Amino acid sequence: MRSIITIGGSSSTNSINKKLAEYVGSLINNVELIKLDLNNFKMPLFSVDEETENGFPNKAIELNSIFDKADGFVISLAEHNGAYSSAFKNTFDWLSRIEGKVWRNKPMLLLATSPGARGGQTVLEIALARFPFHGAKIVGNLSFPSFHDNFKEDEVKNSELKLAIQKLIIEFENNL
Repeated sequence: MRSIITIGGSSSTNSINKKLAEYVGSLINNVELIKLDLNNFKMPLFSVDEETENGFPNKAIELNSIFDKADGFVISLAEHNGAYSSAFKNTFDWLSRIEGKVWRNKPMLLLATSPGARGGQTVLEIALARFPFHGAKIVGNLSFPSFHDNFKEDEVKNSELKLAIQKLIIEFENNL
């Protein structure tokens, strides 16, 4: 059975991005979901000096190994001040030092959400431009606006968003 990693790009214990990534991942047929929580992979703040002095953190090596074994990714990014959350960025920085093609040219659904009407569009645009340089095979993307209005009782309530997600799932499954 194929395995898909879900990641909410936030360290919030109640991350709406984690909820969205896991929800979308649960809709993919015939896969095992590996639900990753950035809080389980805490690492020192990346710097070349830290790497030179101490090498790669064990949690980065562990996460890199998990990425090697996966068949695809569902990532939903939190937007902090118009960019990645510091927890996601730090993890991404460490992983890119171990393996430049962080995403291994495996299929990815790239999402972002926020409580606001723009739904993390700015961070999504940043990732759409950056991730392909790191081996992302982005087969679909979605900015999911007004999370708390459109996602209730653990499901998407907005019919247009639900349809958009269904289309993404079909495209993703066709690329697995």
